[in-house]
Amino acid sequence: MKPSHIYQTPVQEFAMIRIAQFSDLHYSAKNLVEADRCFRHAVDRAIALKVDAAVVSGDSTDHALDLHSPAVERLARNIRRLADHCPVLMLQGTFSHEPPGALSMFRLLGGRYPVHVADRIGQVGLTADGRWVASEDWQFIVLPIGLRALFSCVPTVNKAAVAATVGASSAAEAVGEHLALLLRGFAASNQAARAQGLPTIGVSHGTVFGCISEHGVPMAGFDHEFTTGALFAAEAQAFMLGHIHRHQAWENKTAAFEGRAGHQCIAYPGSIGRFHYGEEGEKGFLVWDIGAGEVRFTLEPTPARRTLDIVFEGKPDLAGLREAVEREGIAGAFVRVRWTVADEDRHEVDRTAMQALLAGAAEVKLEGRIVPVVRTRAAGISQLASLADKVRAWATSTEAKPQPLLDCLQVLASQTPEAIAERILCWTAVPAAEVMTELSLTEDAEAESALLF
Repeated sequence: MKPSHIYQTPVQEFAMIRIAQFSDLHYSAKNLVEADRCFRHAVDRAIALKVDAAVVSGDSTDHALDLHSPAVERLARNIRRLADHCPVLMLQGTFSHEPPGALSMFRLLGGRYPVHVADRIGQVGLTADGRWVASEDWQFIVLPIGLRALFSCVPTVNKAAVAATVGASSAAEAVGEHLALLLRGFAASNQAARAQGLPTIGVSHGTVFGCISEHGVPMAGFDHEFTTGALFAAEAQAFMLGHIHRHQAWENKTAAFEGRAGHQCIAYPGSIGRFHYGEEGEKGFLVWDIGAGEVRFTLEPTPARRTLDIVFEGKPDLAGLREAVEREGIAGAFVRVRWTVADEDRHEVDRTAMQALLAGAAEVKLEGRIVPVVRTRAAGISQLASLADKVRAWATSTEAKPQPLLDCLQVLASQTPEAIAERILCWTAVPAAEVMTELSLTEDAEAESALLF
């Protein structure tokens, strides 16, 4: 296996541990096909790579699920397959996705190895015989004997509880400050573990300031839980994160020369599958090889669905859509077509023809944005006595030429409705000069309609 990142330091060689990190599985009825196909493949691959442990870093489900739902059964089946191969650690994710207590049942799966649910801040050690040993408090005072690796777990923080204590306006900043203090507090036990030759791992679920979302948006603001500096301050060799659906990583480049922790790495694996249109980057899970002074990982791809966005600035062009279909190849893809059209032209969009061109796609979403007609009002127009004066005022406010409109108004006033109708019915027999007059009449009728309404 060729790693995508290798960070090493000139320290004594110790036994390494191989860990598979999965994140943001989002099992639900809506996501079931995508989530289960990708996670099932990932579990097969992790077992084939003979990982020593598995970590699910939050958001295993997409929302609260009934116990009898197919999504729960499929998720439990794959977690049990992992637990029959190696110890499994599951972290509490976002409360809106995983309500408190939603993961408790996974402790009862009864695989060959135990499943540890990290739903509180604390440390947990993995023993040489594959058992989990959890700290009674937020960290170990003395490291247990016989450990193979040390995990520092920070599940999703309840911001509502923080807001109730410090106030809503200060809650976001307070969460970041308290988490930074907590992470620095883990440094002492991680140093002690490293002195014994143990790999040190941090696991959490949240947003790192400056990370990039799956839609290419930088996440910058005071309401994010972590900074890279705060995470590196925990002095764990690897910090496994969940919540952001795009794979990305950070390296502490100076630690090899100045710090005590050796090289460190923070990484999001991203979501296990592609659950929304417009998501950028490859989907997969991470395989970590971690030692007391060395860390490396590789992104293992999953068979995530392929999505395609076709965007038109104006009315959809069928010829352009056909070219995009031939260029991209839509067989089995999930295709979204977006366009923007004026309200008066909305009837010209041929949805049936677009559906026919995209017949080979697995799913088609047609999303049109209708721009409403905005009429400009002329101040004081209702107070003018004659229709001609109203036309002049309207033309001034809309920057139109008034004289052609006034000429049309004169023609309209001098002819009977029957004569106008007869000319329209005999359109093809009218000389070219009169055709222009008829066009002017039509424009004048529209102008008068605008004036009246």
